Amino acid sequence: MERMQGEGEVDHLERPSPLTDKERLMIQDSWAKVYQNCDDVGVAILVRLFVNFPSSKQYFSQFKHVEEPEELERSAQLRKHAHRVMNAINTLVESLDNSDKVASVLKMVGKAHALRHKVEPVYFKILSGVILEVLGEEFPEVVTPEVAAAWTKLLATVYCSITAVYEEVGWSELSTSTG
Repeated sequence: MERMQGEGEVDHLERPSPLTDKERLMIQDSWAKVYQNCDDVGVAILVRLFVNFPSSKQYFSQFKHVEEPEELERSAQLRKHAHRVMNAINTLVESLDNSDKVASVLKMVGKAHALRHKVEPVYFKILSGVILEVLGEEFPEVVTPEVAAAWTKLLATVYCSITAVYEEVGWSELSTSTG
């Protein structure tokens, strides 16, 4: 069984402090450069997620049995989902100065993944780590340690918000292990 990042920590997460203006600007500035390569970056993130955490593929009937990273990269369904993920992140980043909009996007994503797709919430934490990893590798000149720290804070906030939505809709498996 693969080890899950953050297993058992779900109940003890504290919501990070709100982003400072400087952190918001660093995130928006770095994202503008990343988003120019939206589709390639999105595919790189999802392929890394599925290769490093194969159990995350269980939620995708179209490619859950695909083993080869090259084949995953060519999957039209994976590309489509990568595009949706990148657009959701883009909406969040563009709305960082509008907390109501951010909350509404996260509520929509959280509800869809809890109720319709039945995705274990820990995968949002895993995905956050993969996003940080890929951005740091693909954009080292943009994602400096200071920028990475701001992204870490944002993604921790996203994870806390989404797990709160899961709890709100009565997700019963928050504290159970996946695998």
